[in-house]
Amino acid sequence: MARILIIRFSALGDVAMTIPVVHSLAVQYPQLEITVLSRAVWQPLFQGLPANVSFIGADLTGKHKGLWGLNTLYSELKAKRFDYVADFHHVLRTKYLCLRFRLANIPVASICKGRAGKEKLVRRRHKVLENQKSSFRRYADVLEKLGFPVLLNFSSIYGDGKGNFAEIEPVAGTKDNLKWIGIAPFAKHVGKIYPIELQEQIVAHFAADPKVKVFLFGGGKSEQEVFDSWVAKYPSVVSMIGKLNMRTELNLMSHLDVMLSMDSANMHLASLVNIPVISVWGATHPYAGFMGWKQLPVNTVQLELSCRPCSVYGQKPCWRGDYACLREIKPEQVIAKIEGIIN
Repeated sequence: MARILIIRFSALGDVAMTIPVVHSLAVQYPQLEITVLSRAVWQPLFQGLPANVSFIGADLTGKHKGLWGLNTLYSELKAKRFDYVADFHHVLRTKYLCLRFRLANIPVASICKGRAGKEKLVRRRHKVLENQKSSFRRYADVLEKLGFPVLLNFSSIYGDGKGNFAEIEPVAGTKDNLKWIGIAPFAKHVGKIYPIELQEQIVAHFAADPKVKVFLFGGGKSEQEVFDSWVAKYPSVVSMIGKLNMRTELNLMSHLDVMLSMDSANMHLASLVNIPVISVWGATHPYAGFMGWKQLPVNTVQLELSCRPCSVYGQKPCWRGDYACLREIKPEQVIAKIEGIIN
């Protein structure tokens, strides 16, 4: 039985995007022992995968920190005798680990991030608005280089079904004939967040509909303050902060009828349980290759402005200074997209 190590640290969204690829690999190569190395906190994402997938959590702020820590990590990995290493990340840490594996004569392949194409997409002048290869495809290309071409045919971490409803019912309540809408209003960078006061109009619209139940997804203190103020104004709205762990949150998402999200991790999590996502795009653009798994372009909300996209990840400040790409999206546009799915 051959053993392959797949490495991807980084943020939740990027790690979530490995799931369709790892799942497809596991199903198509049942004789392959697949180990995913990532940050320990992301382990719940990999729990529902086929039996030939296992997970190793790296402690990058503790015992695996710095060069000494990486050497410790390499020693632990070396003991597992991998036959192949797939680097889905290609940053300093993973390059160092891959160098050690190469020196031990183990075949290694790394992701090609396509920086040149992305750079043309976001430059201020003479933009080239070309759809870049998706992260899913880039991950699959790494496996192909190692001799494991995969057909990406993943549907959901729950197969053709949904999560166990009994597990979430105490928190979410019964569904009956209600339409369940998830709203994840935040993202890591301001260039990806639809203004909160405009999002509140969307929340208010659906909170007033007796046929709909709205669930808010997020985390962190400032997000909780926003959610608490919304829940106080709209009692039918439910905040999920602190109520579920990652595994049960995915379960709840699988029972939603639609998710409204930014270009953020929640778009990717909802995509892993095969529900439609209405995604709002500001500084970033689906063409950079980070659209949710199997999400439809028709479900994106974005404005055609000559300045966008201005950033691949959304972290650059708006050079116009007004974030028109987000501010000029009318709440009615978003509401119409959501109603197009639930009605």
